[in-house]
Order: sequence, then C-alpha cells, then structure tokens
Amino acid sequence: MSIKKRAVRVHQIPEQLTARRERMFLQNLQKDAEAERPRFVLDCSMVWEMDYATINLLLSCLEEVMKCNGDLRLASLRPEAQAALQLAGVSRLFETFETTDGAVQSFQQRPISLAPLTFEGDVFDNASENAA
Repeated sequence: MSIKKRAVRVHQIPEQLTARRERMFLQNLQKDAEAERPRFVLDCSMVWEMDYATINLLLSCLEEVMKCNGDLRLASLRPEAQAALQLAGVSRLFETFETTDGAVQSFQQRPISLAPLTFEGDVFDNASENAA
C-alpha cells in the first residue's frame, strides 16, 4: 500500500494589506484550496505589525482551508505579531513554527499515535493508564 503525499502550499502574507491585496490573496488561496484536504503554510516573515486587517485575513484563510477539511500553519511570526495574536485571543487557533521550512516539514511527520481508549463501566479510560 502506498501513501500519497499531498502538496504543501506556501503563501507569503503581504507586508501591508489593502482591500485589493486582501481580496487577491484570498482568491489565490481559494483556488489552491480546491484540492482534497489542502495543506497551507502562511509565511508571516514580512509582517512587522499584526493589525486588525492582518488578523482578519489569517482568520479568513483558516476558514477557507477548514471548509475543504484542510490544515493551515503559520511560520516566521515576529514576537510582536505573536503577541498581537495572543492579545486578540486567536493564537490558540493557529499552529505556529519558527521557520517556513519547519512548518512544511511538520506536515511530513507522521502523527503521534495515541493509546486506544477502553471502556470500563461508565468511564472511558486511556489503555496506557490501565496497564499501570
């Protein structure tokens, strides 16, 4: 059995957003998101100031990707941008990486398998806890 590797698309978030740039960016992302379960990395290295418009763009991108059952990760966030996401209360919605390469490689790693759940009475227990 072979496992098909899906492409990871990298999009550069513009340094400054205008309504036209935002619209074009989302149109390009939507076009790329037509694949089955798309995977995206948004490179934020050019973003010096994470303002409301940029946060809104990130949330719109996340929404579009989730509509297609895909995944989106942020890369190269400056500390000020990360702080702005936390202040806005949306940082927990995004998985972030120090570099774009690290974010792309994270898609290639196999997910950690969790111990199966077992049923005992009215409670579900983790099988690894039962073994102890």
